[in-house]
Amino acid sequence: MMHDIIIIGAGPAGMTAAIYGRRASKTVLMIEAKSYGGQIINTPDIENYPVAPHISGFDFAMKVFEQATALGAETVFEKAVKITPHDGIFTVTTNKADHDGKTVIIATGSENRKLGLPDEDRLVGRGVSYCATCDGAFFRSKTVAVVGGGNTALEDALYLSELAKTVYLIHRRDEFRGAEATAEQLRGRENVKFVLNSTVTALHAEKRLKSITVKNKNGDETELEVNGLFVAVGRIPENQNFAEVAELDGAGYVIAGEDCRTNTPGIFAAGDNRVKEVRQLVTAASDGAAAATEAVKYLNSNR
Repeated sequence: MMHDIIIIGAGPAGMTAAIYGRRASKTVLMIEAKSYGGQIINTPDIENYPVAPHISGFDFAMKVFEQATALGAETVFEKAVKITPHDGIFTVTTNKADHDGKTVIIATGSENRKLGLPDEDRLVGRGVSYCATCDGAFFRSKTVAVVGGGNTALEDALYLSELAKTVYLIHRRDEFRGAEATAEQLRGRENVKFVLNSTVTALHAEKRLKSITVKNKNGDETELEVNGLFVAVGRIPENQNFAEVAELDGAGYVIAGEDCRTNTPGIFAAGDNRVKEVRQLVTAASDGAAAATEAVKYLNSNR
């Protein structure tokens, strides 16, 4: 079956694109490798999405998926591995089938780079977080640690220093990769403590995170009591399968602007997998709306 719009990924960006595509009376197929909702389903409490404060990520995802489905969007749970342009259409090859579409929206998102420690996954939402702006408010007047040395880590530590009692900034080197101006601001904060030439080697918890073990370059270990650990060691965009049709930057993100258009006409990118400054739930939904709107314009101009 030929679809007007094929969306690879059923996270917030992909599902929003499906809603906008269907509202424009276009046929829509979402291809999702895992479960709809993306990473947001692991968030126990969403506080920063307009109109829907204090809703779980799972409930949010379910409502958006139900809305898209009620409008007529179709979904298959398959892993997309390739996009092949031919004769003015695109064939999306998955691990199970081929699907033809007139346009494609790549909304595969990105994964947080993890520390790879035992219990790390279990403690997500129970003290371990990958998003300071999402979860920082839960740690007011508490002790937290940030791991990383890039701009995200520095900005997370600065943001958390306004909320938390104490912020440990842990980095494996003695110099930061992030902006020196931000690092200098952090040096001026009395509640920020630098733990350099060090790595986190263990998490200690019962129901929630209680402390972490930090090991320095000399092999000495220290246990720090913390209520929260914010991991900011990078993200991994899931775009490599589509590099032939969507140009990527050096970090693997799709190069696409606010109109979500890629270098291939008819292919768009939406959400955390495209080059952008802010990667939040609300900006993913915004991308989905923009990408679908541009796809509809493309379809209407290429009838």
